[in-house]
Parts: sequence; structure tokens; C-alpha cells
Amino acid sequence: MAEKKAALVIGAGDALGGAIARRFAREGFITCVARRNGDKLAPLVEAIEAEGGEARPFGRDARDEDQVIELVEEIERDIAPIEVAVFNIGGNVRFEVIETTARVYYKVWQMSCFAGFLTGREVAKRMIPRGRGTILFTGATASLRGGPSFSAFASAKHALRAFAQSLARELGPQGIHVAHVVIDGAIDTEWVRENFPERYALKEQDGILQPDEIAENYWMLHRQPRSAWTHELDLRPWIEKF
Repeated sequence: MAEKKAALVIGAGDALGGAIARRFAREGFITCVARRNGDKLAPLVEAIEAEGGEARPFGRDARDEDQVIELVEEIERDIAPIEVAVFNIGGNVRFEVIETTARVYYKVWQMSCFAGFLTGREVAKRMIPRGRGTILFTGATASLRGGPSFSAFASAKHALRAFAQSLARELGPQGIHVAHVVIDGAIDTEWVRENFPERYALKEQDGILQPDEIAENYWMLHRQPRSAWTHELDLRPWIEKF
């Protein structure tokens, strides 16, 4: 009988996070999916189970230290060892700097950086004694360069990238693969369709990123032998400038 293993996806929404959860579920992982509003996870859990997989939903605020600690403890105690952890919270907001309040700036940092630190720290505590595991962080164009009106988002994503680099250098020698994925381009989501119709129209030309195809790369990163680990992977449509 195969040993149970869990994949934790923090920020399991309707698009990329859900696609990542489904991809790992197809490989036999018990996918533990988390977002602030746990009631919204029902369709994802149903989709995974319809494909023959197993999923457990959690309504948790990843910005709250106690909630993250309790989440990891519960999964490890009651479900299975966390073999893969994916931090996929976005926090993309656009404000001119003079309109960016301290509250907005701090909230975006909490969502896009601090929550990633809490996630990485807590799963590392479990993975280090086992000498194995994969921790993946979802980045963005803003991880590499700050655009106008994205001062809060770019600051947080730069910080998350730095944390991922530090974590990789610390945990890699202990057998834990840490990788940061730069998503450079629009993703096929309802939000993009409604707010950027011209960009969404490029879908027929493979001009926007497909969640399932991004998720395939997350699976690839987990499967990499440690003799050839990727730390940073950037993904963009073929027509995207960089």
C-alpha cells in the first residue's frame, strides 16, 4: 500500500491554485487546499473528487501566524506528511503612490510576502527532519521589476522572491527543493476576461497563460532530481515582451 502524502496549496482559487491542486491530486497526493473563505473551495474539491482524487478544504487566513501553525499541524497529524507546499497568494493591486495608504501597502505585504514566510517556515519545520520536500512560490512580473502604480505589489513580490532565494540556499543542502516561479503575463481567468478584454482576446493565439499548463511546470519542478534543481523558472506566452 502506497504511503500517503499531502500537497498543500495556499491560495487555492478558481484558476492557477486550483489547477495546481488538481495536477498533484492526479498523482495520488491528498491535496490540502486553503484560502480565507473556505466555503468557496467546494467546487474545487468536487472537481478533484470527480477525477478520482482526494482533497481537503481549509478556510484559513495565511497572514495569521497561529492559523498557519495550526493548519500545518493538523495536516501532518491527521492527514499525511506534507511533501509539497505551494504558496500561491496574489495581492495584485494598482494605486498611484500618492493614493496608496499605509493600510493598503501593509495589507499587500502581509498577503504577498509575510504569508509566504509563515508558510515556508512552518512546512520547513516538518520537512527538515525528513530530509526531503518541495516548497514552491508563485511570483509575478512585479517580482523582477516595479511598474508604475504597483509600488505595494512590486515591493511585496520582490521581498517574497528574496525570501525564496534565502530559503533555497538554507534548505537545499538539507534535501529540500525551493523554487520561485515568475508568471510573466495574463492568466486565463474570469477577472482578466472582464477587465482586460483586449488581452483576453489573445487567448485564441495562445497569447495568455493557461492554468493547467502552468500547473504542469509546478509538477515538473517537484519531479526534478536533486542533481539538476531549478530555483527560478519564468513562464510567459510566446508573444509576451520581456
